[in-house]
Amino acid sequence: MTGRILATAATEIRIARRNRWVAIAVLLMVVFSLVLSAAGSAPTGALGADRLSVTVASLTSLSVYLVPLVALLMSFDAIAGEVERGTLPLLLTYPVARWELLAGKLLAHLAILTLALVAGYGAAAGVAVALDSGAAAGLPALWRLTWTSALLGATFLGIGYALSSLARRPSGAAGLAIGLWLGLVVLYDLGLLAAVVADDGGRFTTDVFPFALLANPADAFRLFNLAASQATAASAGIGGAASSVPLWQSLASVSIWPLAALGLASLAFRRVVP
Repeated sequence: MTGRILATAATEIRIARRNRWVAIAVLLMVVFSLVLSAAGSAPTGALGADRLSVTVASLTSLSVYLVPLVALLMSFDAIAGEVERGTLPLLLTYPVARWELLAGKLLAHLAILTLALVAGYGAAAGVAVALDSGAAAGLPALWRLTWTSALLGATFLGIGYALSSLARRPSGAAGLAIGLWLGLVVLYDLGLLAAVVADDGGRFTTDVFPFALLANPADAFRLFNLAASQATAASAGIGGAASSVPLWQSLASVSIWPLAALGLASLAFRRVVP
């Protein structure tokens, strides 16, 4: 079993290298992390926090938008591409279960995404430590951001596999992936904000709003990282929401979402007829 999963992962990594996904993911994370590290460290004196802790606040906002997008772009044709190229029937003739194929693809894509995260966040940390001798105090926050970003990426990889299985054509899967990214990462928060303004401190704001945030993997990720660090919460616009949600609830959401997304992907893949 392990050998079949690793063989699938090795094949996916070779495909990703050939398609330049490894270089693209690493380059995106490094460039954006360095830019935000330079731009987001200006208020360190006013906040009384070390440079790296404040940089983590900017990197959190970056991860909410960029990690899901990169994960969806890597996974939207994982199944649909195999169907269109006619290689899925050949793969299924081998003595390998469908969930093993899915696990191999996940292992490869998550390894690439983790490499990009380590490279990007590591570059930002290197700059912060070089410019601020006390920046090492922010390393726990950076480590927390790294592993939660990997979990966020795993969530959207699973969602991408599910969309790829349902669409069965790369063009359709790409449209669904971009639409879902816009809906969950951009429009969802705008809708909640409009609802909070219209509610004017009513039951929605006090009872429904915190759970609505936890129901979105991107918001749960952001809440956990903000609530776990006073420095980041102080420099973020949703610091109040982060402080109102217990830390264990946001951690539970961050941990459960990858499993739920992969379960959904497995169910969708079972329905694919090659």
